[in-house]
Amino acid sequence: MGKINITADNKCSFCSGTTCCSYFTQQVDTPRSKADFQTLLWQIAHEKVELYQDEDGWFLIINNRCHFLEGDGRCGIYEQRPTICREHDNEWCEYDELAEKHFKRHFTSYQALLKYCKKRFKRWDG
Repeated sequence: MGKINITADNKCSFCSGTTCCSYFTQQVDTPRSKADFQTLLWQIAHEKVELYQDEDGWFLIINNRCHFLEGDGRCGIYEQRPTICREHDNEWCEYDELAEKHFKRHFTSYQALLKYCKKRFKRWDG
């Protein structure tokens, strides 16, 4: 068997986890004050929410599959999918390399972020 040439045009069909449709991110203002971190603590206290910082800034990760993702990983509303889905560029995606590799900081729980807050602020009283 010859080697399969994976391109941006066919890459999605090789992605077994359909990772890009199982979460979304939302950029947040760079947290500077205790109040900013209190808000982030409140957000990460919710189920399936994480926080990370990379070279582009700070982001919430909302781990929640798209309702239209079918069992085989295809989009159930492909012809009517939202504009943001149509504009999604998979030239580089998590099939190629995990995004976490580029995270400067990654908080997966309230406790992890609280520990960071207590370290960052000498007087953290919540």
